[in-house]
Amino acid sequence: MKVGVLAIQGDFDAHRRRLEELGADVVLVRKPEQLDEVEALVIPGGESTTFLKVLGEKGFQKLGDFVRSKPTFGTCAGCIMLATEIENPAQKGLGALDITVRRNAYGRQIDSFITPSTAVAAVEAGGGPIEMVFIRAPKIAKIGSGVEVLARQGDDPVLVRQGNSLAATFHPELSDDSRVHQYFLNMVNNGTK
Repeated sequence: MKVGVLAIQGDFDAHRRRLEELGADVVLVRKPEQLDEVEALVIPGGESTTFLKVLGEKGFQKLGDFVRSKPTFGTCAGCIMLATEIENPAQKGLGALDITVRRNAYGRQIDSFITPSTAVAAVEAGGGPIEMVFIRAPKIAKIGSGVEVLARQGDDPVLVRQGNSLAATFHPELSDDSRVHQYFLNMVNNGTK
């Protein structure tokens, strides 16, 4: 299986390494036409407005077509990109997940933190809490009826899924725990819609 990692900014290389450790054939996607080469995609953290600028209108449209039809996993800024509605400030999203996301809701860089959290059994294969790394993290302020919450930080949903789309407000690629990436690869392998 070929999994793309959007390699515009953020720690895309950490995602690449993790996916390769789990047996995926990874393509670093730097141009919209490379989306035609992959079966699934990871959109890493970074700055969502930078993604919009670098992709341009044509690239954003191509990415939107991809995420609405193929498995996609967004972390932090990638979660923002997958949302239907984005706040603080408002910006356009890809609409793959029926969620409202508030950018930088946990605070500035200095407010970053690492915490363990429990998740649903499907993600928790192997048991125990999942280590979650939050860096200028967004909050999922509202979820639609078709969105499944897979993990929470306190009362806040931090890992959600709707159909082919998976999103985390934290950075699982910066943890030694591979369960969230494995969950995504299982989604891809199972051809889940």
